[in-house]
Amino acid sequence: MAPTQELAIDVTNYSGEGPPAWEWEEPVSPVGRLFLEPHLRCYVVCVIGLGAPVDLPALRDGLQATLLRHPRFCSLQVMDESRKASRPKWVQTTVSLDDHVIVPDLNPTATSAEADRAMEDYLSSISTLPMDHSRPLWELHVLDFPTTEAAAALALRMHHSLGDGASLMSLLVACARPAADPTTAPPTLPTAAATRRAMPTRPPVSAMLAWVISTLVLAWHTVVDLVCFVATASSILRDPPTLLKGTEGVEFRPKRFVNRTLSLDDVKYVKNAMNCTVNDVLLGVTSAALSRYYFRKTGESVEKSIKVRSLLAVNLRKTPGLHTLQASMMEPGKADGAKWGNQLGYMILPFHISKHDDLLEYVREGTKVARRKKSSMESVLIYKSPVTVMKIFGVKAAASLYYNLFTNTTLVYSNVVGPSELLVLYGHPVVYIAPSVYGLSTGLTIHYQSYMNIIKLVLAVDEAQFPDAHDLLDDFAQSLKLIRDAA
Repeated sequence: MAPTQELAIDVTNYSGEGPPAWEWEEPVSPVGRLFLEPHLRCYVVCVIGLGAPVDLPALRDGLQATLLRHPRFCSLQVMDESRKASRPKWVQTTVSLDDHVIVPDLNPTATSAEADRAMEDYLSSISTLPMDHSRPLWELHVLDFPTTEAAAALALRMHHSLGDGASLMSLLVACARPAADPTTAPPTLPTAAATRRAMPTRPPVSAMLAWVISTLVLAWHTVVDLVCFVATASSILRDPPTLLKGTEGVEFRPKRFVNRTLSLDDVKYVKNAMNCTVNDVLLGVTSAALSRYYFRKTGESVEKSIKVRSLLAVNLRKTPGLHTLQASMMEPGKADGAKWGNQLGYMILPFHISKHDDLLEYVREGTKVARRKKSSMESVLIYKSPVTVMKIFGVKAAASLYYNLFTNTTLVYSNVVGPSELLVLYGHPVVYIAPSVYGLSTGLTIHYQSYMNIIKLVLAVDEAQFPDAHDLLDDFAQSLKLIRDAA
C-alpha cells in the first residue's frame, strides 16, 4: 500500500449553527480532473436503505450539522486562472439544502404495486441527468416508500471527483451513530485481520536470502504487470468481444442498478474452510457466476474456457489509518497531509470463464490470482502513471490512457468493507448500503459492500446489453450457495 496519511474527516463536534468557520480552497486532484473529462465523467450512486420512513426535518438538520461541515460538499469547482495553465480548484460556497435534497413526485400506484421496480426505474433515470456545476456536485434523493428490504431509502448521487468509495464510506460512518448507543462517538470500520501464518525463526543468512528472493519476485511481477498495463492503455492488448463486454458509447447510455443481499456468514464459512480471504471467496463466486451466465446465454460448449479482465479498484491509503476518524473537523492546514478524495489505484484482474465440476476450483483460482497480484506494485504504478502523463502531455492524454483501460477490459470490480454494527443515520436505522457508479466505458460494474452480517452485491449494467440483470443476480446467489455447500 502507498504510504499516504490517515483520513481526517470527523463531523462529530459541531453544533449545527452557522456556516463553516473557514475559507477553503484546494486544487482538484489529478484523478479528480480525469473524471471531469467528457468520456470519463463518472458519478457515484449510493443507495442507503432505511428501517423507518424518512423524517425530512431530522434529515435536513442532520445534513446541516454533518455533511455541510465537510469542505468538499460545500465547494464549487472553478478554474484557477492564476496559473500559467489554468486548472480546476475547489472553492467554498454557500449551500442551500433545497438545491440538494430532492423529494421526487413519483406515481403512488407504481411505488405501491411494484416498489422495487419503481426504485430501479428512478435510479436509472437519474443516470441520464447532467449535474449542475454551478453548485456543489452532490444530490440526496429521498425515496420515501417501502420496498422489499427497507421502509424507505436515500440515494446519494455525487460526482466522482468528490471522493472514492473508501472516502464516502468513512464519511457515512462519521455522520452516523451506532444503534446500540446513539449518544456515543461514531462507530469505526473494521480493519483487515492479519492473515499471515506465523513464520519460523530463520538464521540471518536464510532470512536475507528469503528477502532477496521476495524482492526479485516483486520486481519481476511489477515489470510484467507494467508491460500488460502499457499494452492495454495503448490498445495493443484488448479483451475479445463477448456478451459481457460493453460496446461503443456505453458510457453515455443509462444504467440500471440492481442488487442482491448475500450472507457474509456463508462467505466466511468458505473462507475458513479453504484458508483464504473474504476477497478470494468473492473473486471465486464472481468467476462462477459469470461462467454460469455466459454458458447459459451462449449455449457454447462447457469445455470452452476464455479469460476476461476486470479493473479492480484498490484503496492506496493506510489500513487501518484509512478509517480513523479524528476528533476535530478537517480544516485546511491542519489535516497534516490527510488524503481525502480519490486515492485509487487499479489492478488488471483476470476472471476465467470456464466450467468446473469441483466448484471450489473457482475459489482456488481466485486465491491464486489475488496472491499473485499482491506481489506487485501494479496498483501504485497505475495510480501514478496518469499523473505523470498529465504533467508531461496534459490532461487529455492522461484521460485517453484511463479511457483505454476501461474500454479494453471487460468489467469493473470493487469490494468495500463497511461497518460491522447497526448504524443510525439522523435517527433512521440503516438496513443496507448499496454503492455503485456510472459513466465508465464498461457494460458491467460489480460492487460488493459489506455491512453487519450481510454483503450487498450491486450490479450497474447497460440495460440494452443485460435486459436480464436479475437473472445474473440469481447466478451470483446460486454460485455462493453451491460453493458454500461444496465447502
